[in-house]
Amino acid sequence: MSGFAFCVCGARVTALAPKQAVTESGELVWIHLTSSNEEAEAWLRGDAGLPDYIVESLIAAETRPRCDQIGEGALLNLRGRSSDAMPMSDPLASVRIWATAGRVISVTRRPLTAVKLVCDLVKAGKVHDPGDLIAEFAVAITEELDPDVADLGDQLDDCEAMLDPGMVFELRRTVTRVRSQAIGYRRFLSPQRATLEKLAALPVGWLRDDDRLHLVAAADRAARMAEELEAIRERAALTHEALTDLRAEQIDARALIISIVAMVFLPLTFLTGLLGMNVKGIPYAERPWAFDGVVAVCVVLAVGITLFFVARRWFR
Repeated sequence: MSGFAFCVCGARVTALAPKQAVTESGELVWIHLTSSNEEAEAWLRGDAGLPDYIVESLIAAETRPRCDQIGEGALLNLRGRSSDAMPMSDPLASVRIWATAGRVISVTRRPLTAVKLVCDLVKAGKVHDPGDLIAEFAVAITEELDPDVADLGDQLDDCEAMLDPGMVFELRRTVTRVRSQAIGYRRFLSPQRATLEKLAALPVGWLRDDDRLHLVAAADRAARMAEELEAIRERAALTHEALTDLRAEQIDARALIISIVAMVFLPLTFLTGLLGMNVKGIPYAERPWAFDGVVAVCVVLAVGITLFFVARRWFR
């Protein structure tokens, strides 16, 4: 089992091992575990003395953003950026938090970049109680995701500006990737907004008014990002349709050229096939100029048919 702990008592911030922090008390005791193996589960049940349903929520393999009030405590799941490579279908790592007055226990299965940001704030003495800690988690997570969402929009803007039949395949790959990432982010940001709003409204004494304001602001930013992701998803669908239309027009243009070439050579093929029959009586078969004459007739036919298609504007 790996992790760390901090004890905040007034202006003094003490770094501890998780096992030592269990017996500490102060304005804030934060215990963070970076593993969910059997040892961590046993520690949560034994030394930490948490009920089974809370432990199961903290070590669950799959989570979605949620907030549940249990007595005077709150069970919270949030999703944020990870320093590890994440699959496109599940792009955000989770942090599971159990918070009560004076104590917070958090668990992550994958590295969460917001944890380091919050640790730095705790060490700097800017976090004083559980409400501050959770509010800083919410703010750090949403601030980190905002540039990623904006970058997806910028990539889609570039694709829309570069619409060209010669770049259909490259643009389709980019649009598909942007759309998949937008769907993956939106899957968690929409419920995360509801989670933060519910947390801000919990009737618990350890959440102060300024903490609730920060949570509401983070929820508002999550809502804005969710709306932006929905717009990106719809724009990506429209861009994909436009690329499909460009590809269809490209295929139609090539098919038209092939058809015109076939129409030019169809009478020539008929003429040469007719003269190439292995039977007696082919006109001018013994004349020395016959071949040149047939070639000239074919050239005249080809030029005449081509001029006909040009006059009918088939090449436009």
